[in-house]
Amino acid sequence: MATCYRHPNRETGVSCSSCGRPICPDCMTPTPVGMRCPECARERTPVRTMRNIRSEPVLTYALIAINVVAWIAEAAAAAGQPGGGWLYEHGALFGPLIDNQSEYWRLVTGGFLHDYHLPFGILHIGFNMYILYYLGTLLEPAIGRFRFLALYMTSLLCGSFGALLITPDSPTVGASGAVFGLMGGAVIVMRARGMDPWRSPIAGLIVINLLFSFTWGGISIGGHIGGLIGGAVAALALIEVGERPGLATVGYVFCALLAFAAVAGSLAVAGGSGLSG
Repeated sequence: MATCYRHPNRETGVSCSSCGRPICPDCMTPTPVGMRCPECARERTPVRTMRNIRSEPVLTYALIAINVVAWIAEAAAAAGQPGGGWLYEHGALFGPLIDNQSEYWRLVTGGFLHDYHLPFGILHIGFNMYILYYLGTLLEPAIGRFRFLALYMTSLLCGSFGALLITPDSPTVGASGAVFGLMGGAVIVMRARGMDPWRSPIAGLIVINLLFSFTWGGISIGGHIGGLIGGAVAALALIEVGERPGLATVGYVFCALLAFAAVAGSLAVAGGSGLSG
């Protein structure tokens, strides 16, 4: 096997797409025409990075705006109502009401609402929106808006299924399921682009959040794990399959089937919740 031209002690099977010299992972720069060595990457050909491939991440900004506006509306609606706000009562993910009252919209709306009680509510939405901004500004330009939307919504629905699977009788709100899905998707995207996700901040972000999920009370472990798995599987379909010539539709169809399965599973779990009937 060839060795890296800059690191002779490292074997590699990858060569620069411009000059043909063998390069190791530390010397690889992903570009629209393949991996390039550091010297060729400095040429005028635009380098393909996670931030500059396509347009501004307007969908990420829109999702953040929806979540923030919803939280402000929750807080305003809850003012003077010790028992809770109208939006929370009618939008939170809650198995018995999904089953008994057929309030299926809760599978989606629960992912756009957050705890409105202060000061925890500020921390809840602030932390989720920070991670959404961080991951969204990386992923959306890298994979495109439609794939990003498919990834986000599939992750959200898988997170709803995971939350209902573990705690069907407890009201659940938060964008954490979708955000965890973006974490899982980021790992898949980085690997597909020839980057090592475990040498990036993404790995630490996942580990820290998983530890936080299992050690901090009042957190939907099922929602986090469900979103993480759903996002990773959706990204595999959208990137590993969907970016191949002529197979873009396949990735979207798979995400639609995965989302449908998550909804079906959620309804089945809600139907078996302890407060049903």
